[in-house]
Amino acid sequence: MIKTDILIIGAGPVGMFAVFEAGLMKLKCHIIDALPMPGGQCAEIYPKKPIFDIPAYPEILAGDLIDNLSRQIAPFEPKYTLGERAQDIEKLNDGTFKVTTNKGTEHFASVVFIAGGLGSFEPRKPPIPNIANYEGKGVEYMVKDPEKFRNKKIIISGGGDSALDWTIYLSNIASEVSLVHRRNEFRGALDSVEKVSELSKAGIINLITEAEITEISGSKNLESVTIKDRKTKESKEKQCDYFIPLFGLSPKLGPIGNWGLEIEKNAIVVNNALDYQTNIPGIFAIGDINTYPGKLKLILCGFHEATIAVQYAYKIINPDKKYMMKYTTVNGVTGFNGEKKEAKKEVVKSI
Repeated sequence: MIKTDILIIGAGPVGMFAVFEAGLMKLKCHIIDALPMPGGQCAEIYPKKPIFDIPAYPEILAGDLIDNLSRQIAPFEPKYTLGERAQDIEKLNDGTFKVTTNKGTEHFASVVFIAGGLGSFEPRKPPIPNIANYEGKGVEYMVKDPEKFRNKKIIISGGGDSALDWTIYLSNIASEVSLVHRRNEFRGALDSVEKVSELSKAGIINLITEAEITEISGSKNLESVTIKDRKTKESKEKQCDYFIPLFGLSPKLGPIGNWGLEIEKNAIVVNNALDYQTNIPGIFAIGDINTYPGKLKLILCGFHEATIAVQYAYKIINPDKKYMMKYTTVNGVTGFNGEKKEAKKEVVKSI
């Protein structure tokens, strides 16, 4: 039996940052995640993917972001239940919550934060008849270790940010990179589209638009794909070592969808005008898993949501106390072990 102040479901970057904000207010956190390690998609799916919209980091790899967050929250000694899925939730008579995992581990907390990202997910697969035969044998739905593709011939398919980002990144690693997309227009960030166009004009990558992969073949492992021109209907075979279709993920809320929460388009509705609570008092949803008018699915927005949610969670956990917010530049950071990182004092001379 595990007891804590805030139980966080989801060990992605937003859930991890909530630990930091809670720690500043002397609130203890315990995190549940179905993955065997903290970090969520950033650690499991694209640890080597560069992220460009984290403040103060012009560029940071997703895996490095998780490493930094781990160091940031370490003073507050978060506890984890990893490799287990939050299965059932029960609101007890005293207003607290009991959350049980699929392996029977029971957790008790005053409040619950759902920070499950997109929920459980699986890659969207292209409708190629025999693609399952080559999964793990040349067909990859995500890039975990870019070094796997060093000096290899790679074909990427897709038109979103992931396809564009990995095309750019792998152009410095693979011996040949081709990007195949059904249309001339891309859905990704404009600067990424421009960068791919520049790489194509420079002959560094092969950009093949208004086309799609219709067949894949190989005696044992993948050896080639067939690319069909959608205008002329002509097909040509192209040799490759790896085919990486990047058509996004199919998100599913899983057991969370059965908890009586208000759901809209596979996301949890929250009150963003106040505290990011759900329709069940005491349960908050932060990060990509929530929805509200004007919602942006960005990590930095999730950090903001976590910060606000913790402030209101404190009021639920300590109804008779008033918290006075102080800047960390003044107070420093004190963990539950009593160690304190002192804030640097600067003398400002007025002119």
